[in-house]
Amino acid sequence: MKSEQVHALTTHFEAHAQRTESGVEFWLARDLQHLLGYSKWDNFLNVVTKAKTACEVSGHAVADHFADVGKMVDLGSGSQREVDDLMLTRFACYLIAQNGDPKKHEIAFAQTYFAVQTRRAELIEQRLLDAERVTARKKLILTEKELSHVIFEQTGGNQDFALIRSKGDHALFGKSTQAMKAQWQIPDNRPLADFAPTIILKAKDFAAEITIFNAREHQLNSERAISSEHITNNEAVRKTLLERGIRPEVLPPAEDVKKVERRLSAEEKKSLKNPDALDS
Repeated sequence: MKSEQVHALTTHFEAHAQRTESGVEFWLARDLQHLLGYSKWDNFLNVVTKAKTACEVSGHAVADHFADVGKMVDLGSGSQREVDDLMLTRFACYLIAQNGDPKKHEIAFAQTYFAVQTRRAELIEQRLLDAERVTARKKLILTEKELSHVIFEQTGGNQDFALIRSKGDHALFGKSTQAMKAQWQIPDNRPLADFAPTIILKAKDFAAEITIFNAREHQLNSERAISSEHITNNEAVRKTLLERGIRPEVLPPAEDVKKVERRLSAEEKKSLKNPDALDS
């Protein structure tokens, strides 16, 4: 396919992209029909049906990617009538292209176009998730520093901080910190939280924040009192997680947050030097 054709098709496909009020990108099936070189709606619907099956087989909810809508079309008399249409996500368009007639050059283009667009969205989503986890880890570090400071202020020393944090871990996981580190195969010299999923980082942070608040509010001035408070808060957070079907002790470990942070930093530097390489 010539470069001129590729640029023309890219412009044509992007010109028909729309967005919902919440910012989700979509294409209308009636538009995509012509973009993919199908003159008859019924023939195109056969491809859409195959794509829906592929969507379901891949474990995605069909309704999330193929939404039934109506579209007003102009008639020769100057009036309008409503016809059936579909709102299609980028993923739905990709599946339709994959199930289309490979002899059509529009299909060949669309297969690559939507594959690249889908991959780009996946990369963006993963980067956002990685950034969220790094932020959650940094927030927990700050909260635990504050808890250590509160312990020092109200008990005269912070040598009990590690013990209090360990008791909190046991209440949250139902296992000791060392048992969880062994289960997640974490080196002895690394903190458990560096390998905890985002949900656990936020759970630990929330429990610690409550402990800080109540330790100050009730002037708790002993390791025993603050430990009891911290255990109670972690047990409450654990109960909430369990009620929502999340068992902290059976979650798999996440990637070393230090590696994630280094990767994000490297990608940011790369994108600043060469913006076009962001999706490579």
